[in-house]
Amino acid sequence: MPFQLPEYHHPDFTLQKFVDAPDAKWETVEKDGVAPEYFHSTSMYPEYFKLNGTWVLAEESRMDSSVVICDDGHLEVVENRNLKKGNKVILGRSEGCEEGIYVHSTGFINEKDELEDKFVFRQGRSRETSYARDYDTLFELLRHEKEHGNIVWVMGPAFSFDYDARNAMQALIENGYAHGLMAGNALATHDLEGALLHTALGQDIYTQKSQPNGHYNHLDVLNKVRRSGSIPKFIEEYNIGNGIIYSCVKNQIPFVLTGSIRDDGPMPEVIGDAYTGQNAMRNMVRKSTCVICLATMLHTIATGNMTPSFRVLPDGTIRPIYLYTVDADEFVVNKLLDRGSLSATTIVTNVQDFISIVAKGLGLMK
Repeated sequence: MPFQLPEYHHPDFTLQKFVDAPDAKWETVEKDGVAPEYFHSTSMYPEYFKLNGTWVLAEESRMDSSVVICDDGHLEVVENRNLKKGNKVILGRSEGCEEGIYVHSTGFINEKDELEDKFVFRQGRSRETSYARDYDTLFELLRHEKEHGNIVWVMGPAFSFDYDARNAMQALIENGYAHGLMAGNALATHDLEGALLHTALGQDIYTQKSQPNGHYNHLDVLNKVRRSGSIPKFIEEYNIGNGIIYSCVKNQIPFVLTGSIRDDGPMPEVIGDAYTGQNAMRNMVRKSTCVICLATMLHTIATGNMTPSFRVLPDGTIRPIYLYTVDADEFVVNKLLDRGSLSATTIVTNVQDFISIVAKGLGLMK
């Protein structure tokens, strides 16, 4: 049976609480980058606002931002730092219609799917959890999203340290299971080190044996890429023919690399300014329908904050955005567990094993 997206259920605006609700209040921004007092801060869920007696959905949302009423009546979700003087910002701190604001957290849930016993503690997931069904669901989802969605991978450098993991991710990219990649300087550096020198941090990516003077390898690769002037030019000049970054360049898959304060380099494409990097990540995420975060706590938390639980398609259909977070550390994955049952799935495992299982499950590797 082909994968079926869950149907979205709009709120029943004929209910008395919606009918009796007042219009949402708003106030004009007086200074660039400063929201009015008592501004409403958004969540990852669909949010509706009553304007002139009509409930309006803020179609493109993200966490921790303000809602601006545009001149044409549509609602734009804007980071507070990007607010401009004169913007009309919605006010209110309640979420159940009291102030003309309604947060719809159950739009993709049918009543029959809800537990009869409401008093159930939300359970964290651990190394002892069985993930067999999660993998099967993920395989079905990825096949669907390959044709009908937009898959974004958020990756830490761990993949570049392992021969099989690099091959598995390359196979996913080559076969259309990636529409975008977000990472830091380290992933790109060590992946290209693996492609050029068959090492990562000076260790052979297959045998894991340290090579003589191997601690210079990634620095040498960084230097060569900077001399080439760009990653694509380096790939061309050094006849690179394998790896994650190579596959992105070859298949014209966009990638966003953002820097950290400890970068040793960095690559020419790495964005050093935090807010410029956030904007680039946000632009990639706003196209996504499935986001998979792997072994990178900071990138995972950042991506989670800017990824809503839903997407409004051009035809007006509302569908879920699937967010996966995978890490060997239970603390990291459970940071995003409470985003909602349909918007976050967590798996506690070694990410090199995870990506190999995914590639094999999709029939891309033996």
